Amino acid sequence: MQDKICIVTGAGQGMGRAIAQEFAARGAGAVVVADINPETGNQTADLVRAAGAAASFTATDLTISASIRELIDGAAREYGGIDVLVNNAGVIDTAFAKNPSIQRLDEEVWDRVFAINLKGMWLATKFAAPYLKRSERGPAIVNAGSVSGMTGYAGAPAYVASKGGVIQLTKATAVELAPLVRCNCYCPGTIDTPMAREFIDAAPDSGAVLSYMTASHLIPRQGRPDEVARLVAFLASDDSSFMTGVSILIDGGSLAWRGTR
Repeated sequence: MQDKICIVTGAGQGMGRAIAQEFAARGAGAVVVADINPETGNQTADLVRAAGAAASFTATDLTISASIRELIDGAAREYGGIDVLVNNAGVIDTAFAKNPSIQRLDEEVWDRVFAINLKGMWLATKFAAPYLKRSERGPAIVNAGSVSGMTGYAGAPAYVASKGGVIQLTKATAVELAPLVRCNCYCPGTIDTPMAREFIDAAPDSGAVLSYMTASHLIPRQGRPDEVARLVAFLASDDSSFMTGVSILIDGGSLAWRGTR
């Protein structure tokens, strides 16, 4: 990661914050923190600086094309280019609706989840691609998938469908940008993040939902954001230089069997 200029979306908390800090710890030159929340985004930027990298925060709304373009172009102007794009930002149906299901989910919620999780990712990739193709420091894109993109869950139909799309977008991006830019995807299981806690807390029986979400983990707990961050740093770094178009599970062994403990 030495001296690489990186953008991390959704970096105001959870996995995005851990990724930004991990990049700094591994010698990144600068990390642009993108998030819709200025308070948490600026906090992450301060943590990145404390870890040894330059940092800036850009308020970004992934439902607005112009906001995404300004993030990408602004980062390139400020730091002279872009070497790594991490499309980490994501939302789940329960952020906008109570007890969503295929039959009850409002069309507006479906559209908003897809706008952030998939369309926003495509637009960030589209706008960043010209800068990444000019990079001479091992340019890479890393996308946030999910086990939900590989298997189904009740109660979040838009999230599950959008994450399946992320996995396919990763492959298409890898094909189109090869050999200049690599693109890979990480697919977490249940990770202890604010978004996961909000999903769990929104359920009528939060304890039962947490047990359900971790019951298939062969490692019997939630994952930690720093564990995911180390995988993302590997995929963004030159250590993974012969990898592109892949989606890697980091799920405590959940999809190795889909049994329950």
